[in-house]
Amino acid sequence: MTSHANPDQQIGILRETIVALVRSDGPDLSARQLAVLLTVYLGEGPHTVRGLAADLNVSKPAITRALDRLGELDLARRKVDPADRRSVLVQRTPKGTTFLRDLRNVMVEAAKGTAEVRLLPAQGNGEPALRAV
Repeated sequence: MTSHANPDQQIGILRETIVALVRSDGPDLSARQLAVLLTVYLGEGPHTVRGLAADLNVSKPAITRALDRLGELDLARRKVDPADRRSVLVQRTPKGTTFLRDLRNVMVEAAKGTAEVRLLPAQGNGEPALRAV
């Protein structure tokens, strides 16, 4: 995605990306779930429920609900911190990494304005993936 995009172009890229997500047979993530996912995948770890709540300025129960959904979809997982069993670490998953990679590709194509962006089934595993066509 280009850093030279003006605010209207950025909103257009966001719209195209969200439309691709809505049209897909893939996971239907809320804004909060997507924010948690992006924070986990784009920020330096390790990530904890407490840390995510502070970063996003939302309650720990809200983070827990978002992580419940991300866990159901295998986009992120929780693990007890072996150094402090009272703390829960949030980990990335291969499926979440693929989701983020595909999301980036859709955003790049939307920024170029050269392709209709939508989600198509991934090759091989049958799971939906973001693709520019």
